[in-house]
Amino acid sequence: MNVTDTIRRALKERTTRFAFELLPPLKGDGAAAVFAAIDPLAEFDPAYVNVTFHREVVRHTRRPDGSVERHVARRRPGTVGISAAIRTRYGVEAVPHLICGGLSRYDIEDALIDMDFLGLHNVLALRGDKAPGETAFTTHPQGHAHACDLVRQIAAMNRGEFVDGEVAECHHSRFSIGVAGYPETHVEATDPASDLRRLGEKVAAGADYVVTQMCFDNRRFFDFCDRCRDAGIDVPIIPGIKPLADYRHLDVLPRTFGVTLPPELASEVERHRHNAQAIREIGIEWAIAQARELRARGVPVIHFYTMGRTLNIARIARAVF
Repeated sequence: MNVTDTIRRALKERTTRFAFELLPPLKGDGAAAVFAAIDPLAEFDPAYVNVTFHREVVRHTRRPDGSVERHVARRRPGTVGISAAIRTRYGVEAVPHLICGGLSRYDIEDALIDMDFLGLHNVLALRGDKAPGETAFTTHPQGHAHACDLVRQIAAMNRGEFVDGEVAECHHSRFSIGVAGYPETHVEATDPASDLRRLGEKVAAGADYVVTQMCFDNRRFFDFCDRCRDAGIDVPIIPGIKPLADYRHLDVLPRTFGVTLPPELASEVERHRHNAQAIREIGIEWAIAQARELRARGVPVIHFYTMGRTLNIARIARAVF
């Protein structure tokens, strides 16, 4: 059962499922750390596990003759491999992320073919972040500038259409396609209306569901859902939650992700700024309250951003699910 089917089933049965996102291991690490992160969460029967995809890093090395060699490296390769390992080990659907940044249409097609061979029939299609050191997103010469173009490529491949054209009598992939939505507007969008139009383009291109950026105020999520429905966006919308876990998050999260921290949450964290454990507890309790309200309102899945802190997520899941 792919993610779209899981979401539809949850809506039909009026249940709320649990899902979470993980980073692939750093280059040189094995899968043991990933499995150790998943083990505490497996008992809550996750609907799926998302596995992030990370941009390349460009490095310049000076040769003995004084010339400079440019090479591209990835600190966290292996998104597809670790997704397959998760699916095999836990029997849970894995959702590898796929991005536009740094990849040609041919690179994307090859990655999709690998996913299909491995039985991975879900993908979260994203534009991706700017590369380190870039002031603006740079499109690969043979790649995509926007996530909607990536969605179109995946949807076309589902129909048997490849970069170089249609393949007669071919095996058709059957990817379930998720995309990102932004209750508080993408940090690079000029205004909420244009951001919503972009989301509509992704859905029109073939997206099956939306997963939102982290949001700390459920009212913003519910308002976003209403605006999506008014704009004709009728696919399921999955809320994203991240427990605030560190005093630095008061600055880092709004600045990096364009999210707003409710004043009552921010002031409580500020009051305990010198007590790291108290801040973690505040973040966990806030996320529990959010998740309980979302579940009571009938959302089909709650998506948790772990950022490597899966034990915090396990506590929330135990309290809510």
